[in-house]
Amino acid sequence: MSGTARAHSIDRWIFVGMAVWFILIVLVGFVPDSMMKTAMVKAGARAPFPARLHIHAVLMGSFLLLLLAQTLMVATDRCSLHKRVGIAAFVLVPALVIAGLILAPTMFHQVWGGAHFGPPAAQKALMPMVPVIENILLLQINAGVLFAVFIGVALRARSTLPGMHKRMMFLATAVPLGAAIDRMLWLPSSMPASPWATDVYILLAVSPMFVWDLVRNQRVHEAYKVWLMIYLPAAALVAFAWDKPWWHSTAERLMGV
Repeated sequence: MSGTARAHSIDRWIFVGMAVWFILIVLVGFVPDSMMKTAMVKAGARAPFPARLHIHAVLMGSFLLLLLAQTLMVATDRCSLHKRVGIAAFVLVPALVIAGLILAPTMFHQVWGGAHFGPPAAQKALMPMVPVIENILLLQINAGVLFAVFIGVALRARSTLPGMHKRMMFLATAVPLGAAIDRMLWLPSSMPASPWATDVYILLAVSPMFVWDLVRNQRVHEAYKVWLMIYLPAAALVAFAWDKPWWHSTAERLMGV
C-alpha cells in the first residue's frame, strides 16, 4: 500500500477507532464503579439507583453506539445509509440532554437529603459529600451546556461542512467523558480539590484524532479551534467558581434547598 493509500485508509478508520476508544473510556470508568455501588445497594449501604439514572445510561450508551455505527458506515462506503441513520441524532441528542438535566438534581437531592434527613450513620457519611456534590454540579452544568452547543454545531455542519461535522461530533462527545474519567480512581487526579485534571484527561482523550489530523493535513482543523475557543473559557469559569462560598450558596438556591 502506498503512503497516500495508507493515509486515505487511516482517514476512514481513525474515527472508528475514536468511537471504540470513547466507548472503552466509558466502560472502564463506569463498569467497576457501577458494580461497586450495586453491591452497596444490595448490602443496604446506599440508596437504590433512581430510574432516571438508568434512562440516562441507556440514552448515553445508545448515543455512543450510534456514533460507532455511523463511523463504520462511512468507513465502509455506506454514506447514504449514514445520512439516513444520522437523523436519529436529532431525537437522541435532545433526549440525552433533557435526561441529564433531570438526573443532575436527582443525584444532588439524593446526597443532600441523606446528609440532612437520613439516619445518623448516613448523615455522618454523606455530610462531607455535600460540598463535593455541589462542585460536581458545576461540572454537570458545564458538560450539559457544552455538549448541546457542540452537537448543535456538528449537526448544523452536517450537509455543508463534513470535516467540521465529523470532528465536532467527537469533540462534543468528549466533554461528558469527564464523568467516566473521574470514576477511574487509579488515575492521578486533582479532584476533589480542583477540576483541572479532568480537563487535561479530556484533552488527552481527543489527542489521537488531533495528532493524526495534524500529521496528515499539516494544519489545525477549524473544528479544534472552535472547540477550544469555547471549551477553554468554560473550563476556566468552572475552575474559578470551584469550591467558592458563593458557588455553594448558588448551587443550593438552584437546587431549591
